[in-house]
Amino acid sequence: MIFKNAQLHEDSLDIAKLEQKPTRAGFGEGLVEAGDKDPSIVALCADLTESTMILPFKKKYPARFVEIGVAEQNMAGVASGMSAIGKLPVISSYAMFSPGRNWEQIRTTICYNEQPVIIVGSHAGVSVGPDGATHQAVEDMAIMRVLPNMTVVSPCDMVEAKKAILAAAVLRKPLYLRLHREKSPIFTTLATPFEIGKAEIFFDSDASACDVAIIATGPLVHNALLAAGELEKLGKKVRVINCHTIKPLDEKTILDAARMARHIVTVEEHQVAGGLGSAVAELVAREYPVPIEFVGVQNRFGESGDKNELIEYFGMGVSHIVSAAQKVMNRSNQ
Repeated sequence: MIFKNAQLHEDSLDIAKLEQKPTRAGFGEGLVEAGDKDPSIVALCADLTESTMILPFKKKYPARFVEIGVAEQNMAGVASGMSAIGKLPVISSYAMFSPGRNWEQIRTTICYNEQPVIIVGSHAGVSVGPDGATHQAVEDMAIMRVLPNMTVVSPCDMVEAKKAILAAAVLRKPLYLRLHREKSPIFTTLATPFEIGKAEIFFDSDASACDVAIIATGPLVHNALLAAGELEKLGKKVRVINCHTIKPLDEKTILDAARMARHIVTVEEHQVAGGLGSAVAELVAREYPVPIEFVGVQNRFGESGDKNELIEYFGMGVSHIVSAAQKVMNRSNQ
């Protein structure tokens, strides 16, 4: 087993030894740090200041914070206007409401005008838990990656989320940052490479050969690593790619994996339609067609429950990733 160039936590496959924090906490820390460096950064929130972890920025920079209230559509318009006069607005809400409720305003006032606004969608995926289907955004990456001029980033853990908001502040383009509510393993380190638009190979059983490539995004990257360990025990050579940037996609890293492995599994806490899996399928269909299996939400709404129970219930657990890898490899033998 090789953790290729990733500088992961030394106990990254031992979940019992890993600290766990939500990705939104990394965003909260990173936003304050970004604000320290760049006085043009302002923050807007739709009455969810504490939940979205924008509160530390509000406390440190109250004159650079605007509470919009439960008015997500207005929030996008106000942010676009502030951007037009030289500010770098960061807007936050639950992903179900922003970009879910204000998609048209994001499209027309932000993307169409190419205004640099960072849209932070917190509490994404089914792991929101007891809040249920109405609050579980599993379509957000799809509706955001289809927008021209939009960058879409889905960090794998708290450390990467902090790096993502710092990088987004420098990028100064329309960007969607997808975050999660519940705690998840922190398995990257400050030394782990991160660059918007550049996927990272986190795991290689053998750097010169591969049976299947697992391309994952968000906290489920950790499940992909655990699944790779299980597949390795079965004698399979596996590559795991952390594809934190859904758009623009790192075409080279994905196509290199497709050519080497000739089998791909995508993993995301999102509908399999329109998100990471679709983006990967579009690329390989055009450049190097190979069999693909998709791990994610299968054309249904969420349900209430415990985070870990829901991940298993919706078929995104470690065993499901292993099964998907076995299935895609078997397709070559049929």
